[in-house]
Amino acid sequence: MTQVDRRTRGLLTLAALAVAFAAVDTYVVVLALPDMMASTGIGVQELQRAAPIVSGFLLGYVAMLPLIGRVSDLRGPVPVLTASLIAFVIGSVVTAAAYDLTSMVVGRFLQGVGGGGLVPATMSLVAALYPVERRGLPLGLVSAVQEFGAVIGPLFGAAVLTVTTWRGIFAINAAVGLLLYVAIRLFPREAATSAESPGDRRQPERVPRGVPDILGAALLLIAVVAAGLTVNPPTALYTDLTWGELYVPVTDGGGRWLQPVGLIAIVAFVLFWVRCVMAQRPLLDVRAWGRTLDEADGRGSALLCIALAGIVLAFATADPEVSVFSPQGPWFLTGSAVAAVSLVFHVRQAPDPILPRGVLAARAAWGGLVVSLLVGWALIAALVDIPLFARTAEESYDQLDAALVLLRFLVALPIGAVIGGYLVRRLDAGVVTAIGMAAAAASFAWMSTWDRGSLDSALHGWVPLALGGLGFGLALAPVNAAVLASTRDDSHGLASALVVVARMVGMLVGISVLTTWGLSRLYAERDADPSLGLRDLGMLQEQAVFQGAAAVAALAAALALVLFRGAPTRGTRWTPPAG
Repeated sequence: MTQVDRRTRGLLTLAALAVAFAAVDTYVVVLALPDMMASTGIGVQELQRAAPIVSGFLLGYVAMLPLIGRVSDLRGPVPVLTASLIAFVIGSVVTAAAYDLTSMVVGRFLQGVGGGGLVPATMSLVAALYPVERRGLPLGLVSAVQEFGAVIGPLFGAAVLTVTTWRGIFAINAAVGLLLYVAIRLFPREAATSAESPGDRRQPERVPRGVPDILGAALLLIAVVAAGLTVNPPTALYTDLTWGELYVPVTDGGGRWLQPVGLIAIVAFVLFWVRCVMAQRPLLDVRAWGRTLDEADGRGSALLCIALAGIVLAFATADPEVSVFSPQGPWFLTGSAVAAVSLVFHVRQAPDPILPRGVLAARAAWGGLVVSLLVGWALIAALVDIPLFARTAEESYDQLDAALVLLRFLVALPIGAVIGGYLVRRLDAGVVTAIGMAAAAASFAWMSTWDRGSLDSALHGWVPLALGGLGFGLALAPVNAAVLASTRDDSHGLASALVVVARMVGMLVGISVLTTWGLSRLYAERDADPSLGLRDLGMLQEQAVFQGAAAVAALAAALALVLFRGAPTRGTRWTPPAG
């Protein structure tokens, strides 16, 4: 294991900042969504039509994560960090310039790919820099900054929206992402090299030093400028008798990209891509990345992406107040099941599959995915239903007031993450996780007794929220530590990605199942007592959701004690069985 010096700590700090900023973007869209819908011609009463704006991000975030994690194992975490930041920047630019729903969804998808890729790469970086017995605190700090991003996300969005439009949010994302990319690229090569895990089977390929590809840079600049003029044409240029011909479609009824300026952007980008393949020192080493993707098992990666995409689309596009799945949900899940079965056969036959045989053989490794799924299942109840309860119980509360109530929970979460990272160096991961999830279960049980006026009480309105935030925070680092300590060094990126995927899938499934459970309670109470008003019925629904979340959190605590027993998080490295 390499010595952790000031330069490598600085590299990890930059990676953690990138994770935090991507987390900000995850939550900022909540406030900006109505304005984004209006920009694409979708009315506020047509919320379901805007679902792809959210599900597009989730699709990129979840479905591509295992592939990104596997690439991190093959090339090292630093190249994946920089590539993820580039994807995030491009996605932010496309979203900021979006003029219709399709371009907006494409931008959000790329943001999801980039933002999601930062997490496993950073976790893999921690595993490469720190020995097993010292990973707890840095893992806790990374989890803390990720959750801190969730805290400031809505506040950041509100601040930006007071001075500019929603496009400003994504323009700032692009600028900050680009600055972080440059900072990481300028880091001393020795620091980046020391971050490569000694267990990696292949070292990252180096781009030869020398004069950069000037022609490639020129083509990329032309493509970017032409694309900007296509999606956001200046009025003076658009209305000019001469230059305006650049905006006349070459075919009747053609869209913006079939205008001469749009075709210039397309051709310049295609030539740039060809240049990246043919040049000796390209701006983007397409050939090296192509070889890496091939080594990452392209067929298996595609099957795994399809399996995860089906789950995401089945739940993320559903209206929980109508059904657990979207109307196309059964078809999505059928496709996901077919891809999953095909993946199992592929893994058994492929010489080097995306899911290496035995990578999750240890009980703590696959158990970490189970616990992570349950953590996400319970956590979504807090993120969604605490603000809903606030607006239901307090008639005078608006969206900002409800967000401030949730802030009581979110502020405690990163604090708990740091404490959990510290404790896992001294206690078993299962014990720390169980303590955290037991606290979360107690918090939900307390919240299930809330009534009108509870949020105004210092005891009932603050203590359970702070207890729940601390509980969830405590559980984050131990789960990651147990999985990383129980998997091979050459699979840390993939393992970290699977932990995040499990939590996100748990959140998607949880919001649908818990909301459906709450609605069944609402209908039962309405039938039993027709005199109940809408506000009372709404509070009963949220109370039922909290009860369900308490049961899920308690189950996570119990399973953590069993599944993490003996997890080598305090210095004894797990070794795979012979053969």
